[in-house]
Amino acid sequence: MVDEPLYPIAVLIDELKNDDIQLRLNSIRRLSTIARALWEERTRKELIPFLSENNDDDDEVLLAMAEELGVFIPYVGGVEHAHVLLPPLETLCTVEETCVRDKAVESLCRIGSQMRESDLVDSFIPLVKRLAAGEWFTARVSACGLFHIAYPSATDLLKTELRSIYSQLCQDDMPMVRRAAATNLGKFAATVEAANLKADIMSMFEDLTQDDQDSVRLLAVEGCAALGKLLEPQDCVAHILPVIVNFSQDKSWRVRYMVANQLYELCEAVGPEPTRTDLVPAYVRLLRDNEAEVRIAAAGKVTKFCRILNPELAIQHILPCVKELSSDSSQHVRSALASVIMGMAPVLGKDATIEQLLPIFLSLLKDEFPDVRLNIISKLDQVNQVIGIDLLSQSLLPAIVELAEDRHWRVRLAIIEYIPLLASQLGVGFFDDKLGALCMQWLQDKVYSIRDAAANNLKRLAEEFGPEWAMQHIVPQVLDMVTNPHYLYRMTVLQAISLLAPVMGSEITCSKLLPVIVTASKDRVPNIKFNVAKVVEKTIRPSLVELSEDADVDVRFFANQALQSIDNVMMSS
Repeated sequence: MVDEPLYPIAVLIDELKNDDIQLRLNSIRRLSTIARALWEERTRKELIPFLSENNDDDDEVLLAMAEELGVFIPYVGGVEHAHVLLPPLETLCTVEETCVRDKAVESLCRIGSQMRESDLVDSFIPLVKRLAAGEWFTARVSACGLFHIAYPSATDLLKTELRSIYSQLCQDDMPMVRRAAATNLGKFAATVEAANLKADIMSMFEDLTQDDQDSVRLLAVEGCAALGKLLEPQDCVAHILPVIVNFSQDKSWRVRYMVANQLYELCEAVGPEPTRTDLVPAYVRLLRDNEAEVRIAAAGKVTKFCRILNPELAIQHILPCVKELSSDSSQHVRSALASVIMGMAPVLGKDATIEQLLPIFLSLLKDEFPDVRLNIISKLDQVNQVIGIDLLSQSLLPAIVELAEDRHWRVRLAIIEYIPLLASQLGVGFFDDKLGALCMQWLQDKVYSIRDAAANNLKRLAEEFGPEWAMQHIVPQVLDMVTNPHYLYRMTVLQAISLLAPVMGSEITCSKLLPVIVTASKDRVPNIKFNVAKVVEKTIRPSLVELSEDADVDVRFFANQALQSIDNVMMSS
């Protein structure tokens, strides 16, 4: 970057002390510019101490300072001088505003990960110990996020001390500190040696899982998955599995919600066999929980969970719960189930899908809540792969046709977007009988998004079934609508023509579509006329421009003449 003139640098330095917060903020965000002007030595000896002293500023300024210092190593002379950045960030780790502390911790982690091992021992680890012993809880909260950076470089004696300090933080009087300890336990555990993992870390974990604050226990749930990946399988079953089972019955619904939300990761941690024997009953309890939020989280994981089980277990234990959830009193539970239930079809196989799942699909397709219907429609292809198009068309197509006229436009839109895929699967004969009329009906929908999607749908159908089919089934009906008394529908026709023209080819475009465009250019509504200009620009002009560059002089002459004529017509229109 080009060095800025000296005068503006002096202004920036002055602005660091200005009473106007916006000026101070502007200056802080350009600390790197100031540092480059001062050079490395003066930055270390003057700028950084100045920032350390001016830490009682507005939170917005402190947040910007914490962010800037995280990338400041090159401006203080490289990693050998990185330790000079620690004092101002240590101070920022103690402020009351959470986002400032979090950013300061993030910057300290970034700097610490680049520091030399000797500097970590001499400067970074003492900083962590000071914060952990801080009188105010904010310092202790910040300390929890730094242990995983400090620990790997520590001596054996220091490692023992750091584990002891973290254990004290897990039992701190302040719930906020214990929450921070629970949040960062997984990262810290990943740096601890295997021998000490079982002895020390699991002891801390057990303290957190028995905490009287549910906000601490729910964060310990995340620790289950993180620790499970670090432990041997037998240790995982012995230490983690009982905790998960207990948490699934916790008196706080927020803890049970977290278990339901993290269940798949927890299953991966303990392995398939314990999942089948111990976690299936726990999951069934969560699916039948008396809190809707817990059932929503559990319902959203039903397909993932079934993939871990064999089909027999899924049918025996999970499917009865799924049937209950499909008629749950909460629409959000039904919506969560509808978003994933289609994925159960490949897991359960064809017979179970036909016998057990299809009735559930149908009931959800007819749900009064539009999001439920929408979630089912968008995943129909997963069922088609399992049961085949014949059964799908017999069982679900009547419901789909009904939804095509749904009062909620988003549901109609979802159906339109699925039509081309359905058309390719059903074949031309079946499509003409059941869905052809609907596609034309959507062109006259009251909602613009539906009309727009319907025009694009016609293009995709013409591509799927070919120009001959489109000439017989689409083009005549589209052209009939050009005399519609409502100008918005006439505009939709123009849009459909512009989309169909490239698919239909030049012969049909010239003989059938172009006369309609010419007629529309004389429409009384200006919106129609300028849309005619757009259609001509898209469909005819590109071909003429290409011909105007032809090798043959006569071709170029007549092409240019045609382009000139079009331009004159458009101007007169």
